[in-house]
Amino acid sequence: MHALQQAVHAVEAEGLPLKRLVVALVDQAGDRQPPVVKAALTMLAPRVAAVVPVPYDPALRAGGLREASRLRPRTLHAAAALAGAVLQSAQTAWGTPLGFAEQPAPLDRSPEQTQHRISHQPTHAEVSA
Repeated sequence: MHALQQAVHAVEAEGLPLKRLVVALVDQAGDRQPPVVKAALTMLAPRVAAVVPVPYDPALRAGGLREASRLRPRTLHAAAALAGAVLQSAQTAWGTPLGFAEQPAPLDRSPEQTQHRISHQPTHAEVSA
């Protein structure tokens, strides 16, 4: 929960629109939510577009979304709710129907650019600074 609170503070500090944010709360152990999690959600829910709980699913934990057919129905329902919340947030921000996205610039795949991206992975100290 501390990481989530830090992320919210960082978003607010940067002046980004917190009201557009959709939070996926992924249950990692299949237990009941601890009181600290419930309190954080109570604080967070009115400040963001949506908080979508994603239930514990061993298939999700083991393989992610690579094999969606192995996911439990509750997990698939949560994924649909998450996608719907993101769409609703986008429609609230930019209207319905959503316009077409601009064509992105072509990715420069020259050997020099590729080597630079591979050789300069930021360290934890660089990211934290």
